[in-house]
Amino acid sequence: MGNKNTILRLGAVIVIFAIAATVYLLRPAVDTAGSGSESMEISTNLPRLLDLGADKCVPCKMMAPILEEMKVEFADIFVVEFIDVWKNPPAAKPFNLEVIPTQIFFAADGTELFRHEGFYGREDILAKWRELGVELPLEET
Repeated sequence: MGNKNTILRLGAVIVIFAIAATVYLLRPAVDTAGSGSESMEISTNLPRLLDLGADKCVPCKMMAPILEEMKVEFADIFVVEFIDVWKNPPAAKPFNLEVIPTQIFFAADGTELFRHEGFYGREDILAKWRELGVELPLEET
């Protein structure tokens, strides 16, 4: 009877471990721009702009306020995300970066549409979205 209980306990531990591993692997990536505990928006039907940089990189710091503004202003048109690749190197690994900052434009289905390396200004980002077929409101002058 002792062997049977041991086998049942071991089986339960394996099942719990498998569930925990599945939850861990399916969790959303972490946005390390802020406190490091915010979840990135994953489930959306919107195109996405992913900026891969670092909060101590000069061009990245120049882009931060632009991206924060766009995150709010265009929230119903496209998603803006930031990954600090120095604080979270594993999150950057799938993107095969060569330099930072790098901006990757994704379609709503997750397909990469365009990639830019280096500083990318607001007007350039909006022009690229328009070129990629995303309808944006006209800018007021």
